[in-house]
Amino acid sequence: MSELNMELKKLRELELKTQGLAARIQTAKNGEQLDVDLVQLQIENKKLKNRLFILKKSIAEESNAGGGAAAKPKESSSITEHLESVFGQAIASAFPEFRDTPVIIAPVNSTSAKFGDYQCNNAMGLSKKLKEKGINKAPRDIATELKGHCPASPIIEKLEIAGAGFVNVFLSKDYASSALSNLLRNGVTPPEVIKKRVLVDFSSPNIAKQMHVGHLRSTIIGESLCRLLEFLQHDVIRINHLGDWGTQFGMLIAHLEDRFPNYLNESPPISDLQLFYKESKKRFDEDEEFKKRAYSRVVSLQKGVPNSIKAWELICNVSRKEFQTIYERLDISVKERGESFYQSRMLSVVEYLRGKGLLEVDEGREIMWPDDTKTGIPLTIVKSDGGFTYDTSDMAAIRHRLEEELCDWIIYVVDSGQSTHFNTIFKAAERSAILNPLSHRVDHVQFGVVLGEDGKKFKTRSGDTVKLADLLDEGMKRSLQQLESRGRDKVLTPQELKDAQESLAYGCIKYSDLCHNRISDYIFSFDKMLEDRGNTAVYLLYTYTRICSIARNSGEDFTNLPEILKKTNIVLAHEKEWKLAKTLLKLHDILIKCSKELFLHFLCEFCFEVCTVFTEFYDSCYCIEKNKQGDIIAVNHSRILMCEATAAVLRQCFYILGLKPVSKM
Repeated sequence: MSELNMELKKLRELELKTQGLAARIQTAKNGEQLDVDLVQLQIENKKLKNRLFILKKSIAEESNAGGGAAAKPKESSSITEHLESVFGQAIASAFPEFRDTPVIIAPVNSTSAKFGDYQCNNAMGLSKKLKEKGINKAPRDIATELKGHCPASPIIEKLEIAGAGFVNVFLSKDYASSALSNLLRNGVTPPEVIKKRVLVDFSSPNIAKQMHVGHLRSTIIGESLCRLLEFLQHDVIRINHLGDWGTQFGMLIAHLEDRFPNYLNESPPISDLQLFYKESKKRFDEDEEFKKRAYSRVVSLQKGVPNSIKAWELICNVSRKEFQTIYERLDISVKERGESFYQSRMLSVVEYLRGKGLLEVDEGREIMWPDDTKTGIPLTIVKSDGGFTYDTSDMAAIRHRLEEELCDWIIYVVDSGQSTHFNTIFKAAERSAILNPLSHRVDHVQFGVVLGEDGKKFKTRSGDTVKLADLLDEGMKRSLQQLESRGRDKVLTPQELKDAQESLAYGCIKYSDLCHNRISDYIFSFDKMLEDRGNTAVYLLYTYTRICSIARNSGEDFTNLPEILKKTNIVLAHEKEWKLAKTLLKLHDILIKCSKELFLHFLCEFCFEVCTVFTEFYDSCYCIEKNKQGDIIAVNHSRILMCEATAAVLRQCFYILGLKPVSKM
């Protein structure tokens, strides 16, 4: 305890020192070279904050334990993290020389209760380490010592040694009952994590082009990652890196001048921007005079000539309205910050890279190698005509995000085809001291393509790219057909039917994307995603609706759960009650795993597991008992509380995944 407090005091002193210098960092002018020691202190401070977070948790655990027992787990603790703390103390006590050994805790997937719920798998590794020191000790003997040195924990019912040296952990029913009661009192709370400032770059359609099926995955995955990280209390910045700048705007502006010469005074009625783009592209390819004028408009746009800027803004606004319609339908929230935003910052980053001697002239252009080996594909920072490229824009963007936005973590949600590009950008940012891997995290959340049922890229029958608006319309049509086939149009009000239709249509499109490993390609099939069996949004949403109806059909009022919990304890006597409770308590572990690895299919699998385990529970455990006449003769309050806990967990997971459950379906 004293050792931890001493380190904590030292960390606080260092943190105060760096905070005293923070004003200099904040007020440093754009492009100004900061003192190397100052930057290093800023980096060290970020590392110290992480260490401080871990130490505070350790001190809290020891304080609660009074030195002789494991900490009482908080509502914000995940089971795995708590067990890591328990066995970490056991290793430090039994084998002090290996106190820094990472604890290995794994959930037990066996259906047999005799193997417990979790397992500590450190004994084999410790045996090997001891052997290297000339000490022969069997893993099973080491497991026995670890078991003996484990402090008491309210989470753990008992520990058993199994096999060659596994320590099986059996969870406590009393703890589970208490944890679920707290969940019902306080709602679903997030697990405790180190808070970061995170920027998520996603969706990113191009101006003057309609959103198509290729934008679907980035938009859906990006939105769900933002919701996950926001629930975990991170400071999340959602960015839509629009393609709103470049040579194509020259031909669009020139075509606008011809089609709508009065555009400066009267807003042009462009109803189909995609057609407008195709018209301008045809003229650009076939008419040399038009091509020259288009190039001149690019120059005037870059110089900020008012007429060209006005034309550019008009074109961008038409696209924005179309994009916003799609975002509203899919319940997407994202802040626009297109390539145009980085124009001045591109000039700045070029000067910065030149000043560091990182640019080389190659056939008239200026290039930058991503590392000192000068292998692979270099970035083209300045073209031979003096213009900039996507490489320049992305270097300016990553610099802005780390140095001006002060982000700790940047996530790019972009297809797998861009993996080489982003690896190069990350390496170049590190080489130029924009990115420091010790204090920053950058991830390219890559994903595969959407395939049609023929296994080829998803296209229309005519071979065109599928427009996202058309895809959503088809989803609405198919979901209504399914609801009508079940006779729901006869029992639901018009508004309830519309709500159910939207819930199914958009929910099934989102879920069929998220439930697959994002790196893999997946086949888009309305028939499969609208099935009401298996791991589909339809099955989950129907199950949730059924769960919500149970308390409603009991004839009693379950709206004031804290009051009910004063008189009713959650009892986990039946094996299916116990199985459901343990499944629900996995939530925090799943959320932490999703945030670390940035894969959302783990959360989808968890939702499916909750629904299937709930069905087992409901089939085996009567919540409401009726006589032959259909009259209610008994209500099991504990089991209805379990239903409400299940609904609460699913509701939170659905929100993260972008599903909108309805009370009637």
